[in-house]
Amino acid sequence: MNKCDQCIVRQLSSLKALNKEEVVKLANSKTTHKIKKGEAIFEEGEVTNGVFCVKDGIGKLSKLSANGKDQIVKLVKSGELLGQRSMISNEPANLSAKAIADMEVCFIPKSEIIHFFNNNNQFSMNLMQSVCEDLKDSENDKIALVQKTVKQRLAETLLHLHDAFGENTDKTLKVQLTREELAGMIGTATESCIRLLSDFNKLEFIELVGKKIVLKNIHSLKKLAEQL
Repeated sequence: MNKCDQCIVRQLSSLKALNKEEVVKLANSKTTHKIKKGEAIFEEGEVTNGVFCVKDGIGKLSKLSANGKDQIVKLVKSGELLGQRSMISNEPANLSAKAIADMEVCFIPKSEIIHFFNNNNQFSMNLMQSVCEDLKDSENDKIALVQKTVKQRLAETLLHLHDAFGENTDKTLKVQLTREELAGMIGTATESCIRLLSDFNKLEFIELVGKKIVLKNIHSLKKLAEQL
């Protein structure tokens, strides 16, 4: 069997529903791309005409705000698909996708995805469930902006970065975001984010190592994040 059969994207995404014949068809239609840190996979407003499989690396989905700032909506890693909603709705991408660490992605043309969608009920169900999960996450993020303090949102985001993406050998978070990017994720000004990180550092919840972050007291961060 080809490499697509063993790929982590197929194992963790809607593509796991494809049969052997469909996997061969997938392998023959896809193209693989290397995306360097800082480069775009696609831009907001672009017609993608397919989906992108994240084979390796870490990327961000972001939206340009009214004040011209690039606000991160979601971070993505290996095993995820990008561009599903835009392809199904037949609309241009409403978010930009960029690499925050070197990435390897595969592009599957829309014609192939639609073929699988029309001929494989389990694949179409998986794909729709994935889109619904993204919408649910978006709704939860909006609720958190209203119901949680900035301090709680920062604690929650740091825990997510740790749990979802892991840490380096020196215990620093593997995902390195700028202070501006982190501020955008929690919905506050960059200056406020920097001040909160300093407070967390003084409380020994975290340790700041240059621009990197170490989570020193995960229990306290969880307690803060879940505080009512």
